[in-house]
Amino acid sequence: MSDSADTGVEGGTDTDADREEGADGGAMQVSSPDYHSENHTAAQTCGWTANAVRGEGKCYKYIYYGIESHRCIQMTPVVRCNERCVFCWRDHQGHTYEMDDVEWDDPEAVVDASIRLQKKLLSGFGGNDEVPREVFEQAMEPRHVAISLDGEPTLYPYLPELIEAFRDRDITTFLVSNGTRPEMLRECDPTQLYVSVDAPERHTFDQVVGATEEDAWERLLETMDVLAEKDETRTVLRTTLVKGENMHHPDWYAGFYQQADPDFVELKAYMHVGHSQGRLDRSAMPDHEEVMAFADEVKAYMPEFTESQGVPESRVALLAKQKDTWVPKLKKGSEFWERDPVVGD
Repeated sequence: MSDSADTGVEGGTDTDADREEGADGGAMQVSSPDYHSENHTAAQTCGWTANAVRGEGKCYKYIYYGIESHRCIQMTPVVRCNERCVFCWRDHQGHTYEMDDVEWDDPEAVVDASIRLQKKLLSGFGGNDEVPREVFEQAMEPRHVAISLDGEPTLYPYLPELIEAFRDRDITTFLVSNGTRPEMLRECDPTQLYVSVDAPERHTFDQVVGATEEDAWERLLETMDVLAEKDETRTVLRTTLVKGENMHHPDWYAGFYQQADPDFVELKAYMHVGHSQGRLDRSAMPDHEEVMAFADEVKAYMPEFTESQGVPESRVALLAKQKDTWVPKLKKGSEFWERDPVVGD
């Protein structure tokens, strides 16, 4: 997975994942990852989830798509990753274990573990006098899951079934992938599917993404074709912008994006946090104005994308084909919210 936006790491401080190490001094592996975990399922509270519970603001994904931050699980069914992105805030050592002997839990068990972990992570807010009781009760009943915490989720062999299992619990699914398993993504139909495109061509891809598999670039290209075939699933291409590394050739990015015919394009600033600080200088972090300027350059080559939105707090830009970008079922008053166990009728 190549993404720094779903971690909640917006303010420049290290997370628990950056500080913890295994007994041998290296990052812990699948049986005990650097997160709250059950077997190979790991979860961690997003910074925006905690902010929303305290009434201190919501993630840009609420602004763009309608995701309620305090009711969103951030999890992964596998911590291993097949890329070594220079901008990743995670410790690459934690992604290197072999999976041949992993005993995979079935999808229902992963869903159960994810919900248990989320409730455990947020349980402390129940005793906080500054958190309204109704907000806490809502947080204890998650309605969204971001399968994006760490690793590459398409390495979990039952990912399509996992998405269905969450859907059966009436939980919307937001899957983030690096696009190196097109055959798996072809079978996945989450509420919204994000694929990382962090380079406009092969040379930059090799420099920035550092894929461990020789055919990763070709597989990403194949994934663009898979996305173009998606009719029911909302699709998003997302790019982490790193100054001096991949902020060039906006026309090439536009051409790449258009192969997938996505619903949305997100361009987000690299954040100089965690383990990325040992790979990149702070000057590699673009400010919001630079992100918006680059997004406008890309947009100029994509005439069907008529809308552009920015959220300064997250240094992120969204390109869209229409002004209304919320997931339809997440709009207030929808059947989805009427069925809600806490706020529904």
